[in-house]
Amino acid sequence: MDLRKLKTLIDLVSDSNVTELEITEAEGTVRIVKGGGNAPYVQNVMHHSPQQPMQYAAPVSSSIGEVAPIPAVEPVSVGHSVKSPMVGTFYRAASPGAKSFVEIGDVVKVGDTVCIIEAMKILNEIEADMSGTVTQILCENGQAIEYGQPMVVIA
Repeated sequence: MDLRKLKTLIDLVSDSNVTELEITEAEGTVRIVKGGGNAPYVQNVMHHSPQQPMQYAAPVSSSIGEVAPIPAVEPVSVGHSVKSPMVGTFYRAASPGAKSFVEIGDVVKVGDTVCIIEAMKILNEIEADMSGTVTQILCENGQAIEYGQPMVVIA
């Protein structure tokens, strides 16, 4: 690798928040790692050895009679489930120290916020789509949730 190019890469790592950079070219691989003192460490690895033959693992014996365990099925909740309209992260409150939007036993009306789902750094308030009493909160704070996953049960 050209010495000027190497110096440019070292300066780039030194002046940025990047802590590690690895570049692979025909001549070999250069790896630049920024240490605690912000002085980059350069490791140059040359690849001139012939290609090693592939090694294959011996086949794993399997028993046809084995059956994978069936996951436990959660009991069906009585009432209306407020389901996630998107994939994201479930939050019960607007901020970590704030009071939760709803608790078990709270009475909610249509349009009341029951939780927040963060998706792509955007906080989306999820509203109750029916009036009633919150009987279950099915998700943990900070839990990743899927589209259509039940989050809150209203009876």
